[in-house]
Amino acid sequence: MRVSSGSAQKIAACVAAAALTALAGPPGAAGPAPSAKPAVVRIYPQVRYPSRQASAAPGGGYTPAQIRAAYFVNPLLRSGITGRGQSIVIVDSFGSPTIRHDLRVFDRTFALPAPPAFLIIHPAGPIPGFRPGNQQMVSWAAETTLDVEWAHVMAPRARIVLVQTPVSENEGTSGFPQIVKAEKYVIAHRLGGVISQSFGATEQTFPKGTLAPLRGAYLQAARPASNITVVSASGDFGATDYQTSMSLLYTRQVTSWPASDPLVTSIGGLNVRLNSRGIRTAPDRVWNDPGSPPGAGGGGRSVMFGRPAFQDRAAGVVRRHRGVPDLSMSASCGHPVDVYQSFPGAAAGWTVICGTSEATPLFAGVIALADQAAGHPIGPIDGYLYKLAARRDRGIVDIVRGTNTVTFQQGGRTVVVPGWRAVRGYDLSSGLGTINAHWFVADLAAMVKARGAARRAGRLPIRLHG
Repeated sequence: MRVSSGSAQKIAACVAAAALTALAGPPGAAGPAPSAKPAVVRIYPQVRYPSRQASAAPGGGYTPAQIRAAYFVNPLLRSGITGRGQSIVIVDSFGSPTIRHDLRVFDRTFALPAPPAFLIIHPAGPIPGFRPGNQQMVSWAAETTLDVEWAHVMAPRARIVLVQTPVSENEGTSGFPQIVKAEKYVIAHRLGGVISQSFGATEQTFPKGTLAPLRGAYLQAARPASNITVVSASGDFGATDYQTSMSLLYTRQVTSWPASDPLVTSIGGLNVRLNSRGIRTAPDRVWNDPGSPPGAGGGGRSVMFGRPAFQDRAAGVVRRHRGVPDLSMSASCGHPVDVYQSFPGAAAGWTVICGTSEATPLFAGVIALADQAAGHPIGPIDGYLYKLAARRDRGIVDIVRGTNTVTFQQGGRTVVVPGWRAVRGYDLSSGLGTINAHWFVADLAAMVKARGAARRAGRLPIRLHG
């Protein structure tokens, strides 16, 4: 998986039925779709050697110090808000056989403390032995590496709970049921306050009526007795995404689930340009790298879910639909992050990864910080996010540059799928914008505490998620 210097190739590390060729092509996995065809489930990291940039990372990507500075995490860490006492749950099929070792190397290189606990569980059944020739397993190992290392960067004192599932989504509903079962176990046993997911299935690939039964974990997470935040990647193909075959993109606007679920916080992608100290050299813009397939932050209107109450203020944009994403963070392949990996099937060492699979664990780590600041897990946060944005809170930073319109070659012709431009307020390419974690964590925790006090006083609380 290590990319040689000067290579312009990139790999979409997806769960795939098709072969994952070395550093090329968009492999993917299959699940249910109309006419008994499998629906597509993908993981979203992309690997690419970047152009020269200001970085001291061994692979040439951004370092933990740069990303922490970019999102103003350091004041929180210095004040003792480090994720202590909290747990981040990361869900990945198969996992990585070398993740404990790889995290130790990553931490040692960047002078990060080890997490206070690193639990690896597989409540949906035993994990099959890792096979280096199985491209799905190799792809998921890359995803696991990214998720664990970068969630840990943002909340270094939080416990990590890696939940491995034994089946990748390749036939019928053979993968999502295991994911749901595993997440329900996590929720029932209160193993963490935030669940990070970097996989998704294009909504149109689900046969009618098959998605609703898969929402059980999110419904359970949203209950007051559980109070768990669930975050998910919005996708890496802008205003479109893959069809069932994983060889063709839709030539019209589509979105993916679970990011489109109103009980999930959807995380989109940005191009964040930093100098060696993590200071921005240009304003953030929606991630959009040209190519076939393209790489761009996913976003759009759901065809499965109507507009939730928390998006009523954005009704002019989302219309009667659930709109995604909610927020966006660093994802560009021109400015990726470093990871260390040593699992078989890929070259051991340092490489760089990008995509909304990067943005999602970054945000999950920030939620662990907010859980600590609030004194307990916050639970579903979308209602809080939109209320913070409505009052122009300093913790939410609007994004007003870029678009997730994508252009690609398919079937011998040039296809353009129009997306949405980033504008003031909510939009379907960056969501509400991005965050300044210093203020975001403090103000989110304060809002949660105020709502709790109102509930204890017997006042009717505001309904914050729909």
